[in-house]
Amino acid sequence: MASVVFGQRNLLAFHLRRNKLDELSRYGPFSCSIQRRWKKPVDSARTRLEGRTRDHRLDKLMTQLKNLRLALDLHELISQQRNSYASLQLLSRWRHEIGLNLEIGAFLKKYPHIFNIYMHPIKRNECCKVTRRMTDLIAEEDAVIRENEPSVVKRLKKLLMLSKDGSLNTHALWLIRRELGLPDDYRCSILSNHQSGFSLGSPDTLTLATTDENLAIANVEEWRAKEYTEKWLAESETKYAFPINFPTGFKIEKGFREKLGNWQRLPYTKPYEKNGLHPIRNVERLEKRIVGILHELLSLTVERMIPLERLSHFRRPFDMEVNLRELILKHPGIFYISTKGSTQTVLLRESYSKGCLIEPNPVYNVRRKMLGLILSGCRGIDEMDSATWVSEEHNQESAT
Repeated sequence: MASVVFGQRNLLAFHLRRNKLDELSRYGPFSCSIQRRWKKPVDSARTRLEGRTRDHRLDKLMTQLKNLRLALDLHELISQQRNSYASLQLLSRWRHEIGLNLEIGAFLKKYPHIFNIYMHPIKRNECCKVTRRMTDLIAEEDAVIRENEPSVVKRLKKLLMLSKDGSLNTHALWLIRRELGLPDDYRCSILSNHQSGFSLGSPDTLTLATTDENLAIANVEEWRAKEYTEKWLAESETKYAFPINFPTGFKIEKGFREKLGNWQRLPYTKPYEKNGLHPIRNVERLEKRIVGILHELLSLTVERMIPLERLSHFRRPFDMEVNLRELILKHPGIFYISTKGSTQTVLLRESYSKGCLIEPNPVYNVRRKMLGLILSGCRGIDEMDSATWVSEEHNQESAT
């Protein structure tokens, strides 16, 4: 009798019904597989960041700049040691502090134009010393920054003029000192000059003493004037417009061009115009003003880029109380967020072509030479000659 009731077919049907009942009890009668199939996909800044059209040239550039940043961090650690060299055993203890996940010896050997690995003639252990070529470029960058102090002062003034009250936290400025092309000791070298127009309102605040109205012209306004005069476009098409440059493969959906045209013609309060007396009530105009501030902030940087996390230090003083990542993702023709290089970096799209800055500056040119040492890898290097040169140099140092 049991074999008839619990035959093979009946057992199969029993298991199917039981699985269905388990599914209903787990999700409820209105949450079964039929309803889950019609569930709307999650739309968030994270999903839009992952699903956007990527710019492979800019992503490749950020990966290369990450390796350069690691090399510069290692140089700083090595230069702090006696006689400016360090053993590989000592460097391996620091590799996690600078964010290096690769074995230290393997990383150093990838860039023989920057690092010389040799056997110490006395201690008989492997050591590393930065090449003369790299140290010369680092010294050249420092010299170029100090020679261009007037442009640095101008850049700082415009940055302070963007803020609501003409002041910024010195720690926030120190975090982006490399992006702004500031010397490490800028508080001593620039702020000590009484003619620079700065003052320290408090121990942690830099304040603009006098405002220069001639500087209150945004970079995008100069582009608009050029577009208006050279391309004979209507003033209504250029008065509030931004340069748009979509990445290769960007999909333009139906109605997108019309929305973009309406946004380009939308009036807004420009970055250096204060809106305290007339607060902005329109959300779209408020967002466009923030786009203008971000555009000008990136235009003031040396390489037209800045880490996304460091923008948070300027949200309140620049009156940008919105989700900046979501706002940036809304405008893929103006900004690009690269997730390469162990951090999210915002770049100004119009400033780059084929991975290079269209309008280079002296500081960028020196940094590009450093990047060239990264890109050259092991090409054109004679490891025996470099090791012999370092050993002879150490013999001279020990003799003196």
